[in-house]
Amino acid sequence: MSTTFVVTAAQFEQIFPERSDFYTYEGLVAATASYPEFSTTGGADVALREAAAFLANVSHETFGLKYVTELNTAVYDHYCDPSQPYGCPAGVDQYYGRGPVQLSWNFNYKAAGEALGLPLLEEPWLVEQDPTVAWQTALWYWNTQVGPGSFTCHDGIIGGHGFRETIRTINGPLECEGGNPRQMNNRVKLFREICEVLGVDPGDKLTC
Repeated sequence: MSTTFVVTAAQFEQIFPERSDFYTYEGLVAATASYPEFSTTGGADVALREAAAFLANVSHETFGLKYVTELNTAVYDHYCDPSQPYGCPAGVDQYYGRGPVQLSWNFNYKAAGEALGLPLLEEPWLVEQDPTVAWQTALWYWNTQVGPGSFTCHDGIIGGHGFRETIRTINGPLECEGGNPRQMNNRVKLFREICEVLGVDPGDKLTC
């Protein structure tokens, strides 16, 4: 199946000049097949704006796609919720942050794996070994999870609620309503820069 993405390979390289070789453009394009509504909805400008919003947030989470796994190894064993009936079959220290949105916790690995048809609860390391899987987990969160927000990130953009709702969905009160203006403003800065690369207006409702 041929899949196209509104961001070209050249634009991707321009946005992420110092990225890890792990985060391939080809892996991202392949992952979009799992969520065909991503960056294809609402007309050309909205599609580009959604792509910019997604790339801005993953850039913020990984310092420009430099990091594949969570840097603080001391907290790796904190992400196993033992109250879940399925436990942590891969080991209590195996559900640390990985990939473009730093997927963490056993329950998130389970939910993402079930949605994508992948054994992520049993084999969470697939997220740091397979670029397409890594991008799929990011798109899973973006398109299906509300988090502490009111919309999925996808619905926040295509519904005209603005970039601010993607920040709220990802980090909610940790960054919005004065929680951490520096982090919030960095996401907005990245979004504006990527919109410029893609040639699309960022719109309004940027800060939360």
